[in-house]
This record gives sequence, structure tokens and C-alpha cells, in this order.
Amino acid sequence: MPPKALRRDVTDAPTGQTIEAARRTLAKRFHAAGIDYAELDARMLVGAALDLDLTGLIASASRRVTAAEAAQIEASAHRRLTGEPVARILGQKEFWGLPLALSVATLVPRPDTETVVELALETLRGLPSTNPLRMVDIGTGSGAILLALLHELPSAIGVGTDISLSALQTARRNAADLNLAPRALFVACDYAAALSGPFDLIVSNPPYIRSSEIAELAPEVREHDPRRALDGGTDGLDAYRALIPQAERLLNQGGALVVEAGRGQSGDIEDLMTTAGLIVERPPKTDLAGIPRAISARKMPL
Repeated sequence: MPPKALRRDVTDAPTGQTIEAARRTLAKRFHAAGIDYAELDARMLVGAALDLDLTGLIASASRRVTAAEAAQIEASAHRRLTGEPVARILGQKEFWGLPLALSVATLVPRPDTETVVELALETLRGLPSTNPLRMVDIGTGSGAILLALLHELPSAIGVGTDISLSALQTARRNAADLNLAPRALFVACDYAAALSGPFDLIVSNPPYIRSSEIAELAPEVREHDPRRALDGGTDGLDAYRALIPQAERLLNQGGALVVEAGRGQSGDIEDLMTTAGLIVERPPKTDLAGIPRAISARKMPL
């Protein structure tokens, strides 16, 4: 049974409003609550409740909302007003233009991570060509990075690893929904411990938040993303210490490793790559905020 406050909200949900009025009303409530992107969130939640995309919302703007639809909108609004991200409410998030299902075991893919995909594609242009190209996504979560790369590279095959069986189930579902399952394999293991190479490309968005900083994250992240996918240990680098030596072992001669990094971590990650015997050949790729976000290194040919 829903909480008492939610039952009251649903019961009192206004009916008979037009779709446009319902959307505007919800956006005002989100603005008043200090929610960023209030207009976008309202549009997405109303659209989901009515099973309408943007074009449908515009075309049906003057249609009246039914009581059942109003209740569904109000239920979603309650979840958003209590801090749940829209992607969690909808159960999916777009990444690299691809719709991805989420679960409680997966991070919500973020635009910053697309920087890893961009750098991986740039790096591949300088690698020896193999057919088929073999890739690994360490800590794949929803499969976001791996599936984006498979979408861009139609002759490539890839493996996604994760310690969470639930996350792997979600990644497999996304691969199937995107018609990429024939080229994607998912393996349960700690980082890449269960794999044997060689691979041409290894990518990863590992946990890199310092343990002491978890409490300072936005509630949407702190309370809804899995802590295992966030917590990088005392200095935020525990995952890199584990996966970089594994990657060096698994890479083909001339192959590349590309990882996501947190703010201020690029230099330390490059040092770990160099210590493992990899060669850092280019500066980090920055995200839209100018933060060094993706780091790459190669295993030099013999």
C-alpha cells in the first residue's frame, strides 16, 4: 500500500485538465521544489503516464486527462518530488542515442560517460585492424559503453563483465532489445578476473568516488545509484589499481585501454597505467564541463 501522503495526493489529483495544463501545473510544482530541468522532467513524466512522445503531447495538448491518467501522473510526481530521478521512475535512460533499461543494480548512464565512447572510437583509428575487433567493458552495468560501441562498430564483438548478476541481466536485456545480443557476451566476475585475451580494446567506467565523499553527492545519486558502482575507496582509485594490471594482461599488442575518471584523478590514473607497462600517448579527453574525463593508454607492440 502506498504511503498515506501519496494516497492523499492521488485522491486529490486534479482531473479534467487538458494535457497541456497538466504538464504546466507539474512543471510549476517542480520549479517550486527547486528541481533542475523542471520543464523537461514534467514533460517526460506526463508523456510516460499517457504513453505519448513529444509529438504526441503537442498533438494531444487539448485532450482532457482522465482520472486514471491523473492518478498515474501524480504517482510519478510524488516520486520525483521525494528525490527519485526521472530515469529511475521511467525505468530507462537514453545513452548515445540508445534507450537503455535500468535496474537497482545499475548506474543511471550519464552524458559524461559518452566521452569514453568518443575517445574509444578515436583511439581505434590508430590501432592495428583486426577482424573481428574484440572489446571488453569492465563493470558494464546496464551495458551502456559496450552497446554504444557495438552500435558504432558493426563488425565488432564484445564482452561485458560485472560482479552483479542483476546488472548483467539488465545488460543482456538491453543487448537483446537493441538487436546486439549476437555480438555481446556477458560474464559475472570481479573486474576482468574470469577473462582470457587477447582483446583489442578495453573500456571501463569504474567506481571512482572517494568513500568520504559519498555522503556529499546529490540525493538522486547517493540514494538511488548502487553504492558498489560509486565507491572507489579512500582515494577513489581502488578500482583502477585492480583493473589496469588485468587490462594490460588481456590486451593485444597495440591494443588500448580507455577509462572514465573523476575530477582531479587523470594524473594518478596515467601513473597507474605507466606503472603497469602501458603507454599514455595522448592527453585526457575532457567532458562538456572541461573536466578531464576519459583516459587512454596502449600496450605497445613487441
